[in-house]
Amino acid sequence: MADKIFVGRRKTSVARVILRNGKGEITVNGKEFEEAFPQLYYRQDITSPFKVTETEGTYDVKVNVNGGGPTGQAQAIRLGIARALVEINPEFRTNLKLYGLLTRDPRMVERKKYGQPKARKRFQFSKR
Repeated sequence: MADKIFVGRRKTSVARVILRNGKGEITVNGKEFEEAFPQLYYRQDITSPFKVTETEGTYDVKVNVNGGGPTGQAQAIRLGIARALVEINPEFRTNLKLYGLLTRDPRMVERKKYGQPKARKRFQFSKR
């Protein structure tokens, strides 16, 4: 049977996540987890769905992520893992939802408008 791919998105990052039974190894773009995300904050953010559902060390995670920066990528991976866990066991849904791990954050960078230096900043106004 082919593995099912779960997608997580945040800002401009897209993460494709595959969960398999294993011993808790996480691979991101072919790299070790610690190598891909050296900051502890991002690693804790990514593994939070496992902590909430008490399934740490139960599944191996293979992630393909591109676009955006480390924050967007980490949160996209987190959403993909949470969606995969719900597919595996629907009982996890209530806990994951309670911690806000199943919510897709819709906030994106606002586009720059013409006649302005940035999205909302205006050029200095001169009355005379």
